[in-house]
Amino acid sequence: MNILAWIVLGLLAGAIAKAIYPGSQGGGILSTLVLGIIGAFIGGTLVTLLQTGTFAITSASLSIPGLVVAVLGSIIAIFLYYQFARRAY
Repeated sequence: MNILAWIVLGLLAGAIAKAIYPGSQGGGILSTLVLGIIGAFIGGTLVTLLQTGTFAITSASLSIPGLVVAVLGSIIAIFLYYQFARRAY
């Protein structure tokens, strides 16, 4: 996928996931972008695993279903981050 498409997908997915997830998530536009890109990889990998039964690191595409998958992956990433960050303190 084109790097510009990753940036657009990352910003959209990260912003939507931060709006949906309860509580206040800090960070600016760069952290939202990184969150969305990580979410696209988490969601794309989970969808590939569910569809084919094989583990392959893939990314969601820049489409409506891809955005939904990336948002779900971003929500999972936020959840995992807070689970690990809470234990570190």
